[in-house]
Amino acid sequence: MSKSVVLGFSGGLDTTYCAIYLSKELGYDVHTVTVNTGGFSQKELQEIQQRAESLGVKSHKNIDGTKQYYHTIIRYLIFGNVLKNQTYPLSVSAERLSQAQHIVDYAKSLGVQAVAHGSTGAGNDQVRFDMMIETYMPEVELITPVRDQALSRSEEISFLQSHGVEVDASEAAYSINKGLWGTSIGGVETLQSMGDLPEKVWPTQRKRTDELELQLHFQQGELSGIDAEHVEDSVEAIERLNKIGGEFAIGRDIHVGDTIIGIKGRVAFEAPAAMMMIKAHHALEKHVLTKWQLHWKDTISSFYGNWLHEGLIMDPVMRDIEAFLESSQQRVTGSVLLRLHPYRFTVVGVESPYDLMQSSFGAYGEEQGTWTGEDVKGFTRIFGLQNKIYHQTKKRP
Repeated sequence: MSKSVVLGFSGGLDTTYCAIYLSKELGYDVHTVTVNTGGFSQKELQEIQQRAESLGVKSHKNIDGTKQYYHTIIRYLIFGNVLKNQTYPLSVSAERLSQAQHIVDYAKSLGVQAVAHGSTGAGNDQVRFDMMIETYMPEVELITPVRDQALSRSEEISFLQSHGVEVDASEAAYSINKGLWGTSIGGVETLQSMGDLPEKVWPTQRKRTDELELQLHFQQGELSGIDAEHVEDSVEAIERLNKIGGEFAIGRDIHVGDTIIGIKGRVAFEAPAAMMMIKAHHALEKHVLTKWQLHWKDTISSFYGNWLHEGLIMDPVMRDIEAFLESSQQRVTGSVLLRLHPYRFTVVGVESPYDLMQSSFGAYGEEQGTWTGEDVKGFTRIFGLQNKIYHQTKKRP
């Protein structure tokens, strides 16, 4: 009886190598699967399928994971205003977990004996894929040929050519990973601590030099409209904002952070929709949530983002945090006006029926509406009493 394996397949060099190695060297029936989390066009998906079939795989499947990606991950990143190290919207790390879950579900449906991925031993993705597979399918064999054999690019090319597979041997100067929540770019500049990407390297080139006012409408924390248009599909709305913001080259930055495997990593990214939505959502929250709601949201959301980045989305504490985040969004309803400029945007202001900055309660620094000067005198004495006692006590011999 033949053995079968599901291989997460992108059509690149590493997964092409895996498809041939698993089939020709290990004797597996290979079932390839590509999970689209917003990074592939229909034309690209067709080309990937043709590539897989040309390698002689038993079957290939394209899965559209964009809607599930939004509902199970992205919406919570928005609710939490999650930016790792106050910079990075977790574009790649979030989508890898969504892709891994789909791969596991597909492998379960086929009843295969093994699951494989093409990650190398140098990055975070290997940990994310491994943990998801080992958590949800501990009974299957996990195969990672490129990592286990510590293969170089030239060794993979030679192997494929020896099996009659045509390979583009040109060395790409930059590694680009495109997804719904952002695009990451790695290259020579990101391998060192100094230097920005050349303008021509950014996948989305600036087209506009004017200014544009854009109004985002939120209903209980989720995007419900763009300008006068109601949002029916959250994925399509994000794609639209990526296009609008991309024309201004908005959302570009370079993130430096700690990798799961313990070293520092530097990556460039462009994420127009993510940055505009998170900043607009956060501005609205500052108007409608209380001081302690904001405090605990910041604290809990930081942990949520870090744990997600580390690949631990399956930890039950994440479901607890998601419940907290959903509860916190009950009054996050209103409109935020953004002004877009080349390479940047500003938050102009907020309108909400739940705005706590209502003039009837007082205007900061100008006039009080619900207290008197005598109230403040008494409040100050009580509020500062413990410090007063401490400092007077300290002076005693």
